Amino acid sequence: MKKISAIILILVAVFGCTKLDDTLYDRILPSDYIADPNLKMSPIYAPMRDFLDWSGWWFAQEVTADAVVCPTRAGDWDDGGKWRVLHQHAWDNNTEAVNSMWSRFYGGIIEANKFIEEFTPEAGNEVIDEALAKAKILRAYYYYLLIDNYKDVPYVTEYLTADPQPRRNFRNEIFLAIVDEVEKAIPYVKPSTSKTGVTKAMAWSLLAKLYLNHAVYTGSVNPGYWVKAELVCDSIIGLGNYSLEPNVFAAFATNNENSSENIWVIPYDEDTYTGHNLHMRTLHYNSNRTFEMVVGPWNGFALVENFYNTYAENDFRHDWFLVGQQYTYTGEPLSDLGAGGLPLVFNPFIPSLVMGAGNTPQEIRMSGVRVNKFAVRRGAKADLSNDFPIFRLADVYLMRAEAKIRQGNNGDSDVNMIRNRAGLEDWSGVTLPMLLEERGREMVWEAHRRQDLIRFGEFNKAWWEKEASTPDRNVFPIPQWVIDSNPNIALDPISL
Repeated sequence: MKKISAIILILVAVFGCTKLDDTLYDRILPSDYIADPNLKMSPIYAPMRDFLDWSGWWFAQEVTADAVVCPTRAGDWDDGGKWRVLHQHAWDNNTEAVNSMWSRFYGGIIEANKFIEEFTPEAGNEVIDEALAKAKILRAYYYYLLIDNYKDVPYVTEYLTADPQPRRNFRNEIFLAIVDEVEKAIPYVKPSTSKTGVTKAMAWSLLAKLYLNHAVYTGSVNPGYWVKAELVCDSIIGLGNYSLEPNVFAAFATNNENSSENIWVIPYDEDTYTGHNLHMRTLHYNSNRTFEMVVGPWNGFALVENFYNTYAENDFRHDWFLVGQQYTYTGEPLSDLGAGGLPLVFNPFIPSLVMGAGNTPQEIRMSGVRVNKFAVRRGAKADLSNDFPIFRLADVYLMRAEAKIRQGNNGDSDVNMIRNRAGLEDWSGVTLPMLLEERGREMVWEAHRRQDLIRFGEFNKAWWEKEASTPDRNVFPIPQWVIDSNPNIALDPISL
């Protein structure tokens, strides 16, 4: 893996992480690394910076599901069909998002392996023990993403002695290995309220995801994992370090770095740590006047109408979306300057995925609900400063509810905490289909939907502009560039 990924190492190394707690500063002396090895962990985090854009991860989780779509708008957004094939489950191993995720995930693993080999455990040295535990948890996180997206992959835990052309290993064995590693590492991680570094709550959140998805990863149901999932969610909540924000916007605000709800985030800054540009992809060309942006957005991604219609009229989460007549920042009705001055009105109805010459200017340029979940500040740039939550408390409550329901118990109280904040009435006797619906509404735009639909057995069903697909679509193929670099990767997987 070391030789195959030489280019990846170069790409990963160029990113500095100025907002991370485990920060790599310029010109730190070797003696400083020995005193605090956490200072050298930044390259392990670095690939996450690309998760919303160049890595393809966000696109692969959202555009492949039933909530988010990127329709072709006449000459815009066709891009060789790369968005369309994701939505319609027609991707192959040359599709851009499929190609890009692999290198970012293994980039983080390579850096973790390098770090772990560099620091040898010392008896009684709690600083090194904790740093090694964090690196192993981060490595497990990347392997979680790999088995979730690609199924059987090479499980490489060495750096200097790594096989340059490894075979793939079985997903169920990798699952067991990373669960074991995280469980053993957690006791070495000291209590912390960091939102960017590895903490106990971050590691427990990762375990909750692994436990809940165990049947997908192992091929069989083990009820003991539902019990474990509930227990780790209890542990997160029991810390008392996190609380639901009082309103639905606060966890996603521009200055959300101290949000009480967010557990682990990708830190972004519009100037120094860029990469969060989802607003550019969804807002209309003229939406810059709504927010007095210094750049013009690209008018692309929107919600699927059927999904948008699952929100009740009185759901406070409607504030995450832009629909209907649009206005300038000062409240004047906006027009679409590129469509002859027609009123700029976002219509939930999207006539088709491929919008050709037969569509009206309104349909081509204005169709689809746009997403403002991550608040766009006045004067926003091409990148946002809003941190992106990988794990947050609302998800933990919903995961605990799922674990309870799958054990045959009642999860109403956890689900109703989320519903009540959204201004909705209590539910009684919440079922798994009801829970999936609520997860969809609460977690939209946060890259959870693909995994949720797979776990609930809904991913291969037909939806708008997508026919029913086959179970092989539950994972992505190994990228062609990887096969070209390592012919062994195409062979049958082997045991660890």
